[in-house]
Amino acid sequence: MQTAYISHPLCLKHDMGAHHPECPARIHAIEDQLIAAGLMDYLQRHEAPAATNEQLLRVHEEGYIDSIAASAPQQGIVHLDDGDTAMNPFSYQAALHAAGAVVLGVDLVMAGKAENVFCNIRPPGHHAERARAMGFCIFNNVAVGAAHALAQHGLQRVAIADFDVHHGNGTENIFHDDPRVMLCSTFQHPFYPHTGADSGNDHIINVPLHAGAGREEFRAAITQHWLPALDRFRPELLLISAGFDAHRDDDMAMLRLTEADYQWVTAELKRIAKKYAQGRIVSALEGGYELHALGRSALAHIKVLSGL
Repeated sequence: MQTAYISHPLCLKHDMGAHHPECPARIHAIEDQLIAAGLMDYLQRHEAPAATNEQLLRVHEEGYIDSIAASAPQQGIVHLDDGDTAMNPFSYQAALHAAGAVVLGVDLVMAGKAENVFCNIRPPGHHAERARAMGFCIFNNVAVGAAHALAQHGLQRVAIADFDVHHGNGTENIFHDDPRVMLCSTFQHPFYPHTGADSGNDHIINVPLHAGAGREEFRAAITQHWLPALDRFRPELLLISAGFDAHRDDDMAMLRLTEADYQWVTAELKRIAKKYAQGRIVSALEGGYELHALGRSALAHIKVLSGL
């Protein structure tokens, strides 16, 4: 089976203003690398549908969803909550399609129509809490996908692996008390959003990394903490919050990963998925702001997913 690639044109129209690091060029940076490597022709391409209200309500409060819809401007830019997350006239629909991409990805792997999926989407999602937009995130895309897998496909154990440089506080906020979902997260700490260091439990596996940490510390975190927990949990589906901002060239943070580390962790997660989840993986773009490093890292990740 092929790897599926899901995106939507509106992901390019969501724009939070000049010089904002979470910019439309991020989508192109990944696509350009896939085309240059000749990989795009081997991917099963899909256009993301919009997530439905029913799908969003599984992880977000109704009042919050309504407030986002009401905040969508007719022109210009409006800032949400903490000020670093903004909407233009296309952002609301882009956010719906970003969440819908992960839902479609789950449906594809559950139906056996794809072995795994990469969603090249924005806005990202892992900072969005049940009732709060923050950290460039509006709806929590992977959380919407995980809840869909539980409700629509009857799964009992869904794992989320998050290697973004920032802690996925939104995903933890949504699933902290739901033992059907395991969240495994590595992140720089202390660092934005200043969460995750002491909030874990049996199914929330948080591994903080100090500024300057690189390959050795990252791989030890995965090997010593993530993999034993995932072996105990035996996930039926694996979702990935694929943030590439822990790359050494990304000056938004201070970790020192390289493409080889993203290649390695993807292979480890693919091995877990093959062992317990019939190979089913849905990966969704989160962070990554140095465009060259983002493109190369995402390419390394997708190459491993596709087996090419």
